[in-house]
Amino acid sequence: MAQLALSVRFLDEFGKLDSKARSGAVKTALKFHQLTLKQLWSDAGLDFKQPKGARNKHIYTCRIDKFYRGVVLAPDSGEDFLLLRVMAHDDAYAWAAKQVPSVNAVTHGLEIRDVVTVEQLVPVWEAEAASADAEPLFARHTDGDLRGLGIEDDVLRAARSLTSKEQLRAFAPLMPEDQWQVLQFLAEGLSVQTVWGEFVALRAPSGGLPVNRTDLAGAIRSTPARIALVSGPLELSDILDKPFAAWRIFLHPSQRHMAYRPSYSGPAQVTGGPGTGKTVVALHRVKHLLGHLRDGERILLTTYTGALTSALREALGQLIDDEELRDRVEVSTVNALAREIVESRDGEQREYLDGAQESALWEDISAQLGLSWSGQFLAQEYKHVILAQGLRSLDAYREASRGGRGSRLPAARRHEVWKAVEAFRFALDKRFARTHLGVCDEAALRVAETGVLYRHVVVDEAQDLHPAQWRLLRAVVPARPDDLFIAGDPHQRIYDTKVSLKSLGIPVTGRSARMRKNYRSTQEILTWAMALLDGRPVEQLEDGGVDTLAGVQSSLRGTRPTICAAADTDSELAELVLRIREWVDSGVELSDIAVAARFNKIVHRVIRRLQDAGIPAVRLRKEGRTDSEGVRVGTMHSLKGLEFRCVAAVGVREGVLPYPGAITPMELDPIQHHTDLTAERCLLFVACTRARDRLHVSWSGTASRFLTEAGVA
Repeated sequence: MAQLALSVRFLDEFGKLDSKARSGAVKTALKFHQLTLKQLWSDAGLDFKQPKGARNKHIYTCRIDKFYRGVVLAPDSGEDFLLLRVMAHDDAYAWAAKQVPSVNAVTHGLEIRDVVTVEQLVPVWEAEAASADAEPLFARHTDGDLRGLGIEDDVLRAARSLTSKEQLRAFAPLMPEDQWQVLQFLAEGLSVQTVWGEFVALRAPSGGLPVNRTDLAGAIRSTPARIALVSGPLELSDILDKPFAAWRIFLHPSQRHMAYRPSYSGPAQVTGGPGTGKTVVALHRVKHLLGHLRDGERILLTTYTGALTSALREALGQLIDDEELRDRVEVSTVNALAREIVESRDGEQREYLDGAQESALWEDISAQLGLSWSGQFLAQEYKHVILAQGLRSLDAYREASRGGRGSRLPAARRHEVWKAVEAFRFALDKRFARTHLGVCDEAALRVAETGVLYRHVVVDEAQDLHPAQWRLLRAVVPARPDDLFIAGDPHQRIYDTKVSLKSLGIPVTGRSARMRKNYRSTQEILTWAMALLDGRPVEQLEDGGVDTLAGVQSSLRGTRPTICAAADTDSELAELVLRIREWVDSGVELSDIAVAARFNKIVHRVIRRLQDAGIPAVRLRKEGRTDSEGVRVGTMHSLKGLEFRCVAAVGVREGVLPYPGAITPMELDPIQHHTDLTAERCLLFVACTRARDRLHVSWSGTASRFLTEAGVA
């Protein structure tokens, strides 16, 4: 019987086909598991054909329906088939005729290349390079270095003809993905040693085994990061029912290395830019750890917001079929965990102050005590010094470091601040209220006294957690191998938290890895969004060092983001309606479109405008996605950790982003001022990088300074 395999490119494109093409592709794929080999080749419905002028005898096309054909690789064994793409009839023939499969000498993986177009372009670019006064892009790398990284001779010649990153990006659809990724990393300044260690070595087979360059069937099985073997109809249906959940099947070797490493000697961390698969690694790590639990042991999968816990719970259900096994994983926010610990033991539930209520209380206390500091100063001192360090007494506060605070506070006056803290806590008790960070601090103390609760803790979106929350996580799991697994990206820090994991007893040095390949957004969206950060360094999680997005790249290609400068809000929303209709007409489901705004007021206005235009729209709330049909509309904060095919960011104007009310005045604390400004910049960056295929950004009046500084407005 035939063995069918699906390429990751096929799955990337499958969900974007119209419903008839998807249905036809499913029926065609099922035939590979229902017919004998002889029946397959003779089946009139499949209509296997080689394109005219084909450059390789193993590339065929087959009928999907009247308008679409599949492109299939059929190795010599006759039992293995790889479905590469589904394309419009003429496009499939044209693309298939140019493709040549091969086996990489270093990684032993299967590669597909467009030899015809490369042969046409390389001589032209070689001539341009010879006449241009520009250094070749890879002049600093020897042929031996490039061959050692898996660059084959034909790609090597093409690489030597390049003088710019733009030319390299144009080559992306033509050359083997792994080889192009190696060249892309080198072009971004990564060393040969780094590219080898983080990308190539994890693909290369151990033991230096010789490669059979003609064994295409073997190469299919040696390329699990891009090819999925399908055992039968049930597995095929499961995969094609969730085409955008390819992360369940395809893991980059660096992701698999992190997720399925047998054991870590202590806390481990994976970082990387948006869409690099950190959450995927975290979920697969949970799957790995579940296989090693003893009786009675449980895992905590935690993150910052309720919307993210909903997304994680849904993803865990897709990855792990066994309900009993899933029940051993508690998915919860850190704040919810803290509330459960404190309230279950106190037997009482209290009100929790929101940000505005807490700020007002600090202002009242400052006025009541006649202090010279504003309520804002007191609130930040409490959050970033006292709660951050878990200080319990005035003596401890007097001795504490105020590193990271940009405002002076003489030691002789710290008792005045402490008096305000005591007044704040007294006022909370009087109101029968708590704060979220305060209850995390209290819960950490309780757990430290009564004992740990979990065998493993896996943390997603770790960059936004406060030290008080980290102390709780440190307390609920014993300090032993595989205790904490942490995923995060400092560039997506949208709250003013500052943390050093090492100082909190969570050292990750030597057990940390960085993801550099973006799997979500097109390179066009990624490049556009990265310009918003303008290369600004951000603080790492582990030791206060700096982190950058250097080397983060995507192999996905699409169109540039669209921008709209409108005269007023009505005109801006009218343009939004047109854009969403355009996306829907192109086959995008309503539920795979999101609109992000800075404030709830704009969210409500967007929903009304879409509904008035006959476009179903639903509010994206704290609990995350909803089953209701309609465009998802929410604040930029609520989109964090989620992804959609198309995203529109609206109201990106000065006075909204950055929002003055979220920025500490420079004269009050210059360090906090810059921290707050960075958080606002990261918020827009996060919203824009939720998009996979299309991004639309709009404003009325004056564009946000973030857009003008990035040169995109």
